[in-house]
Amino acid sequence: MQFDTNEPIYLQIADHLCHLIITGHFPDGERIPSVRDLAVELEVNPNTVVRSYAHLLEQGVLENQRGIGYFAAKDASKTIKAHKRSSFYEEELPALVKTMKALDISVEELVKSIGALHETL
Repeated sequence: MQFDTNEPIYLQIADHLCHLIITGHFPDGERIPSVRDLAVELEVNPNTVVRSYAHLLEQGVLENQRGIGYFAAKDASKTIKAHKRSSFYEEELPALVKTMKALDISVEELVKSIGALHETL
């Protein structure tokens, strides 16, 4: 995993775990790697992973079963998607519309481009 210097590493790890959960690599209710294992895999300090897990616990994405480990919450995918949708509508979409206005891109042109992209993905 390549880390971006513009965002805290623990948030990047949390986003990475969220991606793995919503893509089915760690299905809802399933165990995720231990703090130590993930720290070794990502070559980061275990405290950084602890911070990532704490962040995801607060968001309801992870559950900690004392003595057993961390698990994706039973509705983790739904929680992540709801959060990401909200973020898209509150942050990314306004930025996109602002860029469209600056570049004189119409909604119709955007929809056509999205349709073309959708076919290739």
